[in-house]
Formats: sequence, structure tokens, C-alpha cells
Amino acid sequence: MTMGIMPVTGIPLPFFSYGGSALLTNLAAVGLLENIYARRQQIIF
Repeated sequence: MTMGIMPVTGIPLPFFSYGGSALLTNLAAVGLLENIYARRQQIIF
């Protein structure tokens, strides 16, 4: 990063990081959040 706008290292962006374990963790987190949202809204499929 020659301009110094963003740090070169740091927290990886979700869904853009490299590796299967990161993808699996992100998908599990999204599924958990969607499940909580669906139960709060009483959505019946």
C-alpha cells in the first residue's frame, strides 16, 4: 500500500479471506444470524 490509506495487514474481510475454514465459519455465522432473525419475526415457510 504505497498511499498509506489502509493498513497492509489486519483483520481479513469476511467472505474474501483465503481458506476453507474461514468460509465455513462465515457461512455458519450467517446461518445462525438468519435463524435468530427468522425466529424473532415468526416467519413460517
